[in-house]
Amino acid sequence: MPNFRSTDFLTDHILHTLAFYEPRCIDASGGFFHFFKDDGTVYDRRTRHLVSSTRFVFNHAMAHRRFGNPEHLAAVRHGLAFLHRAHAQPEGGYAWQIDWHQQRATVQDGTRHCYGLAFVLLAHAHALMAGVEEAYAGLTHTWQLMEQHFWEPLHQLYADEAAAGWQVGPYRGQNANMHACEAMLAAFEATQEVRYLDRALALAQSVTGKLATQADGLVWEHYGEDWSVDWAYNRGDKTNIFRPWGFQTGHLTEWAKLLLQLERQLATADRTADWALPRARHFFDTAMFRGWDADNGGLVYGFAPDGGVCDGDKYFWVQAESFAAAALLAVRTGEASYWDWYDSIWTYSWAHFVDHRHGAWYRILSPTNEKLSDEKSPAGKTDYHTMGACHDVLRALES
Repeated sequence: MPNFRSTDFLTDHILHTLAFYEPRCIDASGGFFHFFKDDGTVYDRRTRHLVSSTRFVFNHAMAHRRFGNPEHLAAVRHGLAFLHRAHAQPEGGYAWQIDWHQQRATVQDGTRHCYGLAFVLLAHAHALMAGVEEAYAGLTHTWQLMEQHFWEPLHQLYADEAAAGWQVGPYRGQNANMHACEAMLAAFEATQEVRYLDRALALAQSVTGKLATQADGLVWEHYGEDWSVDWAYNRGDKTNIFRPWGFQTGHLTEWAKLLLQLERQLATADRTADWALPRARHFFDTAMFRGWDADNGGLVYGFAPDGGVCDGDKYFWVQAESFAAAALLAVRTGEASYWDWYDSIWTYSWAHFVDHRHGAWYRILSPTNEKLSDEKSPAGKTDYHTMGACHDVLRALES
């Protein structure tokens, strides 16, 4: 096994993953292709999802910042241009899914998702940090859209989705708010405008504090319009990848990572959050206790309120976010047990998820680690989680 804690290993792994997507991911007519088989074959050249469109911008912006390749910067500009040309809608917001054909976008799903806007904000923030100065206008505009249409001051949280005319629906969820927190941290880093840091702090306090008190100190996924827990939403439905039922192992560790990143950003502004580290530890430790498969290795997708596994499949992003959280906790606390978890998660992932021949990670495995399909990267994946996790660990090691 490699030395997973080595900066050389992490850098090489980012490059190895990027090589799977480049240059085949770039569509010269606009944006990026979003659907890849295991060997890199593009199996849908027309469908474009907002999440992939924005995550590809993130991937190339991070790559440019680390490696300085002008082709990555060109890809950032290429991706932003597509967002504004194809996804952006006349009445504001961005279409969730479009059909891109003969340089024309036809809306397939025009729902406005706060989750999607969070990634639009993230893409602009990272483009700005990569040197695309015109991304500042898009960042500010996206903040205003979220503020105008989704922000609920009473709850200090964002609503989730809106139909045509910006009619906000009754569903409320933590996932959009978690990624909004991530995006706000990036926006603060890119601009040093304190409103973004304040909003990241408010979101973290609301989700990991106030909401968690309704769910035994953990983060539940689904809520009603009044932000009361909805224990039944999507129960028995494993098809909605953005709104799964159960406590999500990967979301607990992702929040652990974000809490430590928030703590670090607050310190740059001479502010503190003494609750961030204890919560991060609690989330991570619970995720390992409930989520680690002692028989087959790896972390399961979700567990039920009674603590039993409700979805034993293994997802790539759960492993990635968890090794990133483990590394950040190890660096922050100095405790070797977190490095042990980091090595264990990486060892499992290296053996089962990483495609050593073609590059990138497989998306999903069965509880006993068999591949479930040859679709390595359908819309929404892009390996943003895996490369992003490596960037997060590198930053922690280099700080």
